[in-house]
Amino acid sequence: MRVLITGINGFVGGHLAEYLLSASDDEIWGLARSSEVRLPQLRQRVQMVAADLLYRASTEAALRRVRPDVIFHLAAQAHVPTSFADPGTTLTSNLLAELHVLEGVRVIGCDPIILVVCTADEYGAVRPEDLPINEDTPLRPNNPYAVSKVAQDMLALQYYLAHHLRTVRVRPFNHTGPRQEPEYVLPAFARQVARIEAGLQPPVLAVGNLQAQRDFTDVRDMVRAYHLAISNGQPGEVYNIGSGKALAIQALLDGLLALSHVPITVESDPERMRPADVPVVCCDPRRFQRCTGWQPEIDVAQTVSDTLQDWRERVEQTL
Repeated sequence: MRVLITGINGFVGGHLAEYLLSASDDEIWGLARSSEVRLPQLRQRVQMVAADLLYRASTEAALRRVRPDVIFHLAAQAHVPTSFADPGTTLTSNLLAELHVLEGVRVIGCDPIILVVCTADEYGAVRPEDLPINEDTPLRPNNPYAVSKVAQDMLALQYYLAHHLRTVRVRPFNHTGPRQEPEYVLPAFARQVARIEAGLQPPVLAVGNLQAQRDFTDVRDMVRAYHLAISNGQPGEVYNIGSGKALAIQALLDGLLALSHVPITVESDPERMRPADVPVVCCDPRRFQRCTGWQPEIDVAQTVSDTLQDWRERVEQTL
């Protein structure tokens, strides 16, 4: 099969490509603005097509060239603080990118199964009685990124209902791991620890809200789930993907500090506090598990260790 990954140069896209190459004989294509795949280990194994998803003609031309059997639509502006700083760009780019993919598929007449990656952020202002969050929990998005993903979610459903495109929607909860950029909580901490160990910054680690509890899954487990969603998921359906366990941010920090080679002081940084933060988010993954049999295999301690090692290697390369 021909598999097309939009956003292949992103954090999850690279991990997904690696997983598919190890788990299948599929022909893997990546779509990005550049015709070069970012990860060196993928460059001889993935075919690239350059396109700008914000332009319909560019997207359609790429789809005509590849004519995929499967599309993993990952491309998005996914950074919440950026969405607050520039909500208009987040809303328009995320929705237009998906619209052009779906319209392109409809116009050229191919019939791929399409995984549309939405987000648990769509649930937004979760109430205690909503926990754990299932697919019928009301959507109360409380940031512009989440609003854009609600729109993507509904657009994928509409194209299934109106045009019979085989869209499967997933709402992943927090996923993290090696190669994630430091705009996100675990790599933000890990980068600071690695820099402190290397003597590049004072032994003080700046943190935001450590009491917030989130449902964390290793990115390598998450991309395995995406593959199962394509293989076993039902078109028109939506699935929550997560561990089913809420973990305090403090626990991630404690894990990193236990692995640190030097003593570190922790200080609160108001700049790292999010507006409209929700105290507890926890997934009910049973619908997805019944459909696919998926369970996370990598525990949080391993994710923390691997992420710190990734940042130690990155920092060492700068010395």
